[in-house]
Amino acid sequence: MERTDRRVRKTKAQLNAGLAKLMRTKNINEITVKELVDEVDINRSTFYLHYTDIHNLLDSIEQDLLKRIQQVIEAHPVLPHNKNTFPFIADMFTILEENKEICGALLGQHGDMHFIRQIEQIIAENSIKSISHLYPAGKNDLRYYYDFCLSGCLGLLKSWMEQDNPESPEHMAELTYKMVTHAMDVFYESVE
Repeated sequence: MERTDRRVRKTKAQLNAGLAKLMRTKNINEITVKELVDEVDINRSTFYLHYTDIHNLLDSIEQDLLKRIQQVIEAHPVLPHNKNTFPFIADMFTILEENKEICGALLGQHGDMHFIRQIEQIIAENSIKSISHLYPAGKNDLRYYYDFCLSGCLGLLKSWMEQDNPESPEHMAELTYKMVTHAMDVFYESVE
């Protein structure tokens, strides 16, 4: 049983890596099962044991990532004045590092904007909702501060993932934390 599970994990990892590589140069709608299995040197029948098509594979990858992101959010609920912010950011960079190839592809030129919007929505629902009731006077401006921070973080992530020899996830988490907390400190000062 364990040997079978190991083989399944290995096959799925190969398919994930192959899909990430192909997505660097092609839109998901242009990638065929034949092209993917040729890329990773497995049989088509093996692919179809696990997935119905390329979109099913991508959806499976994205759902796994979204589940992990949701777990990180639940482990580090948003608190006022940036408490829990660093552990949240550090864990997010850990997920990105562990899934660097596919995350780089998803955030890249041929990536999946719907997936990115899902992540944005999950984070927004947990952050803005948690903070807005504490600062009703700044509720309207909070969305702008949040969007500013989120757009900056996405740009930072894309840049980091495009580097051949990027800085460590720890360094990037510290850098992101400083940028986000500085912006949010300005917000807190404006409403207190």
